[in-house]
Amino acid sequence: MRLEYQILAALGLDLLAGDPRWLPHPVRAIGWFAQWLEPMARRVHRSPRSAGITTAAAVLGVTGLISFGMWKLAGELHPFAGDAVSIYLIYAAVAARDLVRHSRHVYDALAKKDLPEARRRIAFLVGRDTDCLEESGVVRAAVESVAENTVDGVTAPVFFAFLFGPVGAMVYRAVNTLDSTFGYRNERYEQFGWASARLDDAINFVPARLTGATVCLAAALLHRRGREALRILTRDARNHTSPNAGRPEAAMAGALGVQLGGLNTYFGQPSEKPTIGDPTEALAKEHILQANRTMWATLFLFCGICSGLRFGIVLAWEMWRATV
Repeated sequence: MRLEYQILAALGLDLLAGDPRWLPHPVRAIGWFAQWLEPMARRVHRSPRSAGITTAAAVLGVTGLISFGMWKLAGELHPFAGDAVSIYLIYAAVAARDLVRHSRHVYDALAKKDLPEARRRIAFLVGRDTDCLEESGVVRAAVESVAENTVDGVTAPVFFAFLFGPVGAMVYRAVNTLDSTFGYRNERYEQFGWASARLDDAINFVPARLTGATVCLAAALLHRRGREALRILTRDARNHTSPNAGRPEAAMAGALGVQLGGLNTYFGQPSEKPTIGDPTEALAKEHILQANRTMWATLFLFCGICSGLRFGIVLAWEMWRATV
């Protein structure tokens, strides 16, 4: 089965099934493995940064070897088994349905005017303090999470699946999981998580920029603010501490006509961040659903763009080989 069809099948499986809690998940296993390695690496290396580099290299190496071994062994047994493993690995790397499910729980709580439940639900998606958020703060957190995770959990794994197949998708998720586990700017992980955070920044550089542009196209397709999304993307993409997260957040803010960023609180300490977008509309619970629809449209457009690019590259390669 062609890789393009495997990716489409994996996305269809994610759309139908999402991430069932009862099913053992490779990404959770990667996170557990990384945490298991941490104390051993710290004992072996006196330098926390060296320990973090060793941990990251081990996690990526083991993830790549196991993924490749599963795919190769299954393919040796039967081509259909190889296709099935490939589809499963790509499916495990993508988290579009889960992202929508979590954000929809927040919307449902707000629709029932249950603000405490909405605060509890949004805590699953963001690291900021949520206990004292007003409704607009909950909505802002949800929209920011959907926008940022459109790259981390949706388009970037698809991008690396198109480039490097199922092994590429799983290695990408290992990088993303390392950053989620160790990429904190606190006393414990400032040095240990340095390699994980820098690697995540580097590997997301191209997908984040492609995704920001695709969000603008998706907004136009959905008859929302496509031009405004492009304007805000150009103006505000750098108004973020992350070199990549500002891209999809700026495009999403422009598409929805809302303002993101501003004051957050982490462990009781306020943190004022630059704003992204213009407050054309007051933040309301409906913006969560609009962000989800924009994410889905972005995913489908992104797949089409990647398929076209892959087809062009393969065609150019075959033409070059024919002339040699």
